[in-house]
Amino acid sequence: MRILIAAAGSRGDVAPYTGLGTELRRAGYDVTLATTDTFAPLVRDAGLRFRSLPAGARTPGGVTGHRELMRTAAAFISEMGQGFADVMDAGTDLLLLSTTTAPLGWHLAEATGTPSLGVYLQPTEPTGDFPPVVTGSRSLGRLANRAAGRFALRMADRVYEQAVAKLRRRLQLPPAPPSGMRRRQTRANWPVLHGFSTALVPRPTDWRPGLEVVGNWWPPHEEAERLPADLEDFLRAGPPPVLIGFGSMASGDGERLSEIAVQALHRAGLRGILQAGSAGLSADGNDVLTIGDVPHAPLFPRLAAVVHHGGAGTAAAALRAGAPAVTVPVTADQPFWAARLAAIGAATDPIPFRSLTAERLADSLHRVVKEQAHGRAAAGAARQLVTEDGAGQVLKAVRQLTGG
Repeated sequence: MRILIAAAGSRGDVAPYTGLGTELRRAGYDVTLATTDTFAPLVRDAGLRFRSLPAGARTPGGVTGHRELMRTAAAFISEMGQGFADVMDAGTDLLLLSTTTAPLGWHLAEATGTPSLGVYLQPTEPTGDFPPVVTGSRSLGRLANRAAGRFALRMADRVYEQAVAKLRRRLQLPPAPPSGMRRRQTRANWPVLHGFSTALVPRPTDWRPGLEVVGNWWPPHEEAERLPADLEDFLRAGPPPVLIGFGSMASGDGERLSEIAVQALHRAGLRGILQAGSAGLSADGNDVLTIGDVPHAPLFPRLAAVVHHGGAGTAAAALRAGAPAVTVPVTADQPFWAARLAAIGAATDPIPFRSLTAERLADSLHRVVKEQAHGRAAAGAARQLVTEDGAGQVLKAVRQLTGG
């Protein structure tokens, strides 16, 4: 049986699906992951087939302002939609669709009669429990949270309008707006499995049937990977350091952020590791090391804390390692995840990216490292994450859906 997973966005929006795909392949399925060309090596290194999604425009991951985010997302989706009809061949038996690709994939499933299943990394369904993931982190109350959630979906559907219209013409389907297709999927209780932990976001009680929270999908091979020799030497040379990194965020802001990071580490009396990322963080010194991309699994358990942008993947990796966090959310869903970490006690209150100073970062670092409550909360969440089998739950759903 041939399964096509379609996912797009930043590295954190794609990497979990390599772990999910690996688990499905291990169970005997032929798995292809369709995503943008940037992540072809990531997919192939996981032993999965790769298929290109044509979205060369800048991904929404690298912007900060809300308006700029919407413009970039619209351009990204428009380009991706132009070739979405080509990602699936006639032999595909099942479509697994991410948050980003589902509003396009639904039309492909309709045109071909192929069964589909949602595999989301964000909780997009309106709920009274929390506000929409892309509009802010403050709860507005149950009624207002739900209303804001419905509004957020309407805004998302507007971003997809042109891409959906072109795709349906290409597929020789009658016109249908994204909002109409979304309502159809909701009425049908289209199944969506969410790849994050209930330790961070318990399943809302007011969600419709078919929506489940199953646990994280971890990129494969991470546990077996070794750290670079210079990083190993640094870790062994003193007390556990703090890692500071912003992933694919803050491109071009590296000099300012590096200066803030080093000053904050000195103020807090801590050793630090700067992860270059898209920002290009860099610093030299006896108590500071600069690194590139390294696997989270062997590094994070050896840290005193992690300073990160609140991306879903990094947030989950820190929790898995029992490492407390200081979050500096930049855009999109990052304020949401940052607020969730703070709510369970595994992180300090978020520092908005535009408000980051050496003084604020040093104060948060002092609290997260010196006070043990955040570490205990993170360790408690880690114990729960160990009991979850997110990929196994998807495999079970796939078997129920296909009879295979």
